[in-house]
Amino acid sequence: MARSKAQPYHHGQLREALATSGRLLLEEKGIRGFTLRECARRAGVSHAAPAYHFASIDDLLAELATRGFQELGSAMTAEADRAEGGATGRLVAQGVGYMAFAAGNPALFQLMFSREANRLDTPALAAAAGAVRQLQTAAVEAVIPHASGEIKQRMVDFAGASIHGFISLLLDGQIGGKDSSRALKARGLSLLSAMAETVVRVAR
Repeated sequence: MARSKAQPYHHGQLREALATSGRLLLEEKGIRGFTLRECARRAGVSHAAPAYHFASIDDLLAELATRGFQELGSAMTAEADRAEGGATGRLVAQGVGYMAFAAGNPALFQLMFSREANRLDTPALAAAAGAVRQLQTAAVEAVIPHASGEIKQRMVDFAGASIHGFISLLLDGQIGGKDSSRALKARGLSLLSAMAETVVRVAR
């Protein structure tokens, strides 16, 4: 519901309101249907109001992508913290968190790893994305602590590509179109287990 002009947002609240409306708009319309004017309309403010916090559409998209990476990192960490089976179990669980976040936020996930994101480079976005990569790196290195630096890097790349590739293909409808939700989860877990087993085997 639009807010009355007689009850304007507080300065900090406006930023949050625009981020919230932008997130919902992104999930509904995707990147191509995303406009600052519509975000402002949904937040119940004038079309000029976003300029106080976001000078352009790219600034708001960068904010959403930054928050997306922060949430992704939290999802990965939460799953890993609940895992059993030592470092290998944490690696698998981290992948579960990654896939669950992507499946629950498909448009935001697409934005975070899209070509459009390449032009959204901000210090905050770079730091948030880097933190996710560091989580992935640390999880792999914990599984193979005595491997050489070259093997660790190859396995970090392999694990990341396996996890990201699977969920991206799934979200694009390239795989799993006829599978039930339960079957898809089983396929994802099977892939994650095979990925972790390969990481361990290659390092021997």
